This record gives sequence, C-alpha cells and structure tokens, in this order.
Amino acid sequence: MSDENEFHRLRIKSPEQKFLQILTQEYRYSPRVAEALLGEAQTCLMGKSEQMRPGQMRTMLAKTNAPVGRALESIALEEVIWTVDAGQEDQAVQQQTGKQGLRRYRIRRLLEEALDQGAVATQEDLARILHVSLRTIKRDCAALQAQQVILPTRGYLKGVGRGQTHKAQIIRHWLQGKTYDQIELHTRHSASSIQRYIRAFVQVVQLQRRGYPEDEIAVLLQLSPSVVQEYLSILQENRTPACLERLESQLERFSQVAPPKKGAR
Repeated sequence: MSDENEFHRLRIKSPEQKFLQILTQEYRYSPRVAEALLGEAQTCLMGKSEQMRPGQMRTMLAKTNAPVGRALESIALEEVIWTVDAGQEDQAVQQQTGKQGLRRYRIRRLLEEALDQGAVATQEDLARILHVSLRTIKRDCAALQAQQVILPTRGYLKGVGRGQTHKAQIIRHWLQGKTYDQIELHTRHSASSIQRYIRAFVQVVQLQRRGYPEDEIAVLLQLSPSVVQEYLSILQENRTPACLERLESQLERFSQVAPPKKGAR
C-alpha cells in the first residue's frame, strides 16, 4: 500500500474526519468553513486544561531561567506537557514532507511548547522523547538552522538569550496583514498551529484590556509569564493603524465570550 493510500485511510478513521464529513455532507458547509469550525470546536471542548490529550505526555525540563553550568540535580525543573503526536496535523505534515520532515516539525513544536510553559529543552531531551539518537537530532537541528530557523534549545538560549520565537514571528506576520497561507509558507508551521498562536495572543490582549494583571493572565490562559510578556511586547511594537485595525476585528469576535473569573484556575 502506498503512503498516500495509507494516509487517506488514517484520515477517514479519525474522529476529526467524521466530524468534517458531517459538516460538509449533512450541513453543506464548504471544506474550508468545516475546518474552521472543527478548530473552534476543539478549542471550546478541549480548551487549555492540563488534562492531557491523546499523543501528549508529561516530562520534566529545566526552567527557562535556570542557571547554566550546574548539574541537572541542582537546577530548577518545570513539568511540561509535550505534544509528541498531534494526530491528523502530524499525518498531514508527514504526507507532505516525509518522516524526516515530520520529525523536524515536531522538534520545533516541542521547543515552542516548552517555552510556552516556562521551560527549555536540550537536544538530549528531544532525542529521548522522539526515540532517536542524539546524532540524528543534531543533524536535524543543523539542517533547520541552515534554513534560518531559530531553535530555542537550552544550548541556544545559553548563548544568545531567548531571542525571537516562531510564535512571535507568526503573530507579527499576521498583524502586518499576511494570510494564513502566506504565514504557513514563510514559517513552515501548520494552519492549526498558526491559529492557536494567534488565538492565544488575542486572548492575552483581551484580558489585559479588561484590567487583568500579567500574572493572572498567565494563570487564566495557562501560559508562562514570559510568554504573556512577549505577546504584550509584540503588541507594543506593532501599534500601526493597519495592525491595530486587524487586531480589533479579532477582538470583536471574542467580545461575546464571557471573561474568565478572577482567581479561576
């Protein structure tokens, strides 16, 4: 059986595909609208709770601000949830780029997820989670860096600091008027990942406008304080009329959603 046929069969078997079929065949939505509704439904039903979804696992990583040069036993650790297998999203990536491309896509996602939760991973952490050799991870990282991809590993941040994450690049592109397709082509992130980053950014801005302090926003949205600060810094750096107009259109969509209660977890 060819990879394409296998990929098609896996998609048909997934709950997501069944939902999409109902929307397109019974409710007559276009495929693009059906995909958007699926994304919104997943966010509403699954949210950002700490309950793990299929394909996720918990692991311990060094905190972002943990000093370097010390033994692992003596540095501060943070428990994070890593999405090792994103299901249909990963299947689509493998269909387009092959197994090597999927592994490199996962490397980028795992590093970003670690930062989102206030932690930072090493290449050894990536090798362990992805069940490959350290040599393979080093080769993948070198190939990605040759494409000007920033990989915020613990070793990289030790040398240059946090730097600009792909999440920040995605939001800047979006604020500047680029479409999802254009952002996907430029950053090589999937449309679903782009939507998640933009949704989180808009929620941070929404809560800040409602008077919530940064530390409370971080708790409510289950983001690290540094990520909240990064989002707000992006907002300050992109306060042109065009960027603000694009942001306002998204904030209007969220305006009908009840704000989270202070102190909620």
